Amino acid sequence: MTDINLEEMSLDELKELRKEVVTAIDGYEIRKRNEALAAVEATARSMGYSITQLLGEAAGGKQISVPKYRHPSDETLTWSGRGRQPAWLKQALEEGHVLDDLLIQA
Repeated sequence: MTDINLEEMSLDELKELRKEVVTAIDGYEIRKRNEALAAVEATARSMGYSITQLLGEAAGGKQISVPKYRHPSDETLTWSGRGRQPAWLKQALEEGHVLDDLLIQA
C-alpha cells in the first residue's frame, strides 16, 4: 500500500482522494455482492431451483432496495438511499454527521 502524507495535501487533493476512495469502496462492494449472488445462483441451480423460486419476487415485480445507510446509534433504522430521507437521517445531518459517515460498511 502506498504511504500518503495527508498533512501535505491541499484541500482539493484531499477531496479528490476521498472521491477515489469512495469509488473504490463502492466498486469493491459491488464486486463482492456480485460474487455472492453468483455463488447463491449456482447453488440454487445445482439443486434445481432459481433464485426467484426460492425467494419470490417483490410485490409488483419490483426489486427490494438494500439498506445503504444506518442510524449512528440505532441499527434498526436504515435507509436505502432512495426516496425521501427519513426523519432520523435529516436529524443526524443537522447534528453535523456527514452522509458518508452513515454508510453501512460491508
